[in-house]
Amino acid sequence: MRGAPAAGLLPLLLGLRLLLCGGAEAQYSSDLCNWKGSGLTHESHKKDVEQVYLRCSEGSIEWMYPTGALIVNLRPNTSPASYKHLTVCIKPFKDSAGANIYLEKTGELKLLVRDGERSPSKVYCFGYDQGGLFVEATPQQDISRKITGFQYELMNKGIASDLHTVSAPCRPCSDTEVLLAVCTSDFVIRGSIRDVTNEAEEQESIIHVGVNKLYRQKSKVFQLTGESGNWRGQIKTLLECGVRPGDGDFLFTGRMHFGEARLGCAPRFKDFQRMYKEAKDKGLNPCEIGPD
Repeated sequence: MRGAPAAGLLPLLLGLRLLLCGGAEAQYSSDLCNWKGSGLTHESHKKDVEQVYLRCSEGSIEWMYPTGALIVNLRPNTSPASYKHLTVCIKPFKDSAGANIYLEKTGELKLLVRDGERSPSKVYCFGYDQGGLFVEATPQQDISRKITGFQYELMNKGIASDLHTVSAPCRPCSDTEVLLAVCTSDFVIRGSIRDVTNEAEEQESIIHVGVNKLYRQKSKVFQLTGESGNWRGQIKTLLECGVRPGDGDFLFTGRMHFGEARLGCAPRFKDFQRMYKEAKDKGLNPCEIGPD
């Protein structure tokens, strides 16, 4: 729920309005994807508000010695008409500290990430049209060791829903969902589960996969290992899904999220062969892929 801004934010919001009217210099990223800056550049006026402009679909912010505030403007190189279909996700760095992160829209603030909140793998997502990012430094006796940082990603709302299914994140996919996943996923492989590492603190499991056939991958998550000459890689999923090592091959599909492979649909390979053949015989398969 949005409420009135805290008293300490009023000077910053006034500064924000002045800034939007052209009253201060904006900070532009050197590569338009990532920004790294220091609050020490405006130590003498602690309530400075700086604007940062980024034009990529993914990147990072790293703010050392935070003082004052940042307005992070994400302006992807797509038509403004498509912005309403975008979801923004941010993932704070593990040791991020020194500032609160808010959603800001027309002068109203909604707290997104509180300074000091420790959820190592937590991802915060919101619709692009819900507002922009306003990062406000918190009062500190010693800012020398404080770094506020996070990764960001902009994606189609449908993809974001796939990655953050709240209702039934561990539910097996239907035949239709599997066939669509084969066509739309960032990676599609046939492989086996070599091992599973559970990370209780992050509430995640890492699936160590041996790859028998690589159909598609957008990033080099699955690589040829020098020692054995086999393809291997890692896929992450929720700890609550209870993934365990087992015999047999699976069809692993999923999406890349903050540089990590996240598990989508993963039927046993023999089940995928059956559903693919049935759909192909009826002319209903949404795309072609060699299932053998």
